[in-house]
Amino acid sequence: MRKFNRKNHESRKISIEVDINKNADGSCIICYGLTKVICTASIDEDVPKWLREKKTGWITAEYGMLPGSTNSRNKRESKVGKQSGRTVEIQRLIGRSLRSVVDLEKLMGYQIIVDCDVLQADGGTRTASITGGYVALCLAIKKFVQKGLIKKNPIKDFVAAISCGIVNEKILVDLDYDEDSAAQVDANFVLSKESGFSEIQISGEENTFNLNSVTEMIDKTEKSMKNIFKIQKDAIKS
Repeated sequence: MRKFNRKNHESRKISIEVDINKNADGSCIICYGLTKVICTASIDEDVPKWLREKKTGWITAEYGMLPGSTNSRNKRESKVGKQSGRTVEIQRLIGRSLRSVVDLEKLMGYQIIVDCDVLQADGGTRTASITGGYVALCLAIKKFVQKGLIKKNPIKDFVAAISCGIVNEKILVDLDYDEDSAAQVDANFVLSKESGFSEIQISGEENTFNLNSVTEMIDKTEKSMKNIFKIQKDAIKS
């Protein structure tokens, strides 16, 4: 039996609280069960140098795990002197996922930086960051449009993410830490509401997997994502 009596195809309880940071252009705290991430979006006129001659804007992301987010104190990467490969990979994933549903030309001259900081980790921090990062981004752009700084909302679709995996030969959606640690196959799905997948990451943990397993994982995650998109929509409206 899974924690909280979840069925194999069910996600953990997902909640989003918006406008939790008055200084950010858009902000929220998102919870996937016990995993909690604070997401903020900040609009900046300082676009990357390589974009200054192009008629486009940019969206990028930064990701980090706060010292108290894990069972033993997580060292700040600034103390180490560089970001870990995991951190770089995750923040690039977040940035790609958000850019996949935005018309960057409508952001010409502006960069939006989405910061995702993990307050408490219990599996699925990258998927929660994408889902919450999208909400923070929407709130920032909504404010941007209201101020008349850009004419049209550049967001074309919803985007969110959820994990899936094979644990003890069973396909489970939205793995918590214990399930993720025991998974024979681990996957993350980034999906838009209307236009399809933005990214799929699947890796065998000392195991292989077949096409039937992938098809079943896709089917189960697509069903779970319908509820996530509704949660996002309700949060943005509020």
